[in-house]
Amino acid sequence: MDPRDAVVETKAAIGALGGGFMLSREVKALCERHGLGPREMYFRGRCGVLGEVDADVVLAAVVFFPAGHVRESWEGGRKLPVEEAAALYAGACHDWGRRRLAGFGNADRLAELLAAVADGADAYCAPLFAGWRAMPRPDGGPALAAHLLHVVRELRGAWHATAVVAQGLGPLEATLVGAADAGTPVPYGRTTDVARFLAWPEPYPVPSEEAVERRARAEELTDDLVARAYAALGPAELTELCGLLREASLAGRAR
Repeated sequence: MDPRDAVVETKAAIGALGGGFMLSREVKALCERHGLGPREMYFRGRCGVLGEVDADVVLAAVVFFPAGHVRESWEGGRKLPVEEAAALYAGACHDWGRRRLAGFGNADRLAELLAAVADGADAYCAPLFAGWRAMPRPDGGPALAAHLLHVVRELRGAWHATAVVAQGLGPLEATLVGAADAGTPVPYGRTTDVARFLAWPEPYPVPSEEAVERRARAEELTDDLVARAYAALGPAELTELCGLLREASLAGRAR
């Protein structure tokens, strides 16, 4: 299998499994235990790997949220030190993996393949990926697979943001266009739901045809960039990775 074909085939699973813990009962418990709102924990936990920085540094890394929301959430979470927040967030990811992937018998092999992708990738333009790649990893099994799914998700997310900017799109504009599936445009109502979830203030403009074309090119460029990291695996390993991610997705849905 070709690296780019593998990227296209696996990106939905990487996105869903790599970010699945963020809205989990494990993270909700963290919020309740430490008195943080969901977005305060999200930013302090996910972006704590950047260190105790100004909110604009966080915005530069996450890209797709409005600046005011990032600052409010980051500052609101300062009651929890960033190193502790990142460690707690990683722990929630691991616990989520142990629960959701408990029935997945090939977690160690999936983790091995994902580690080859992550550890061989360049960290250019990917500060959150670099930070999470440097975090301590659990010993193995579903926890390690969940950790590395998140790391690889951060890689794609960073390079997607780079591709969006390279195509001259703003973050709200790119969100309102959405990612076309097999050439089918995303319904505008669905993308406005995403914009609302990301806390962009309304009303929302209707994207232009040019924006739709630019967004499609950004998606293609993202796939091209991530394929460079997937090239760490040979054709048989890429085929195996695709199969394991399908199995993991099914196992995750079953729990």
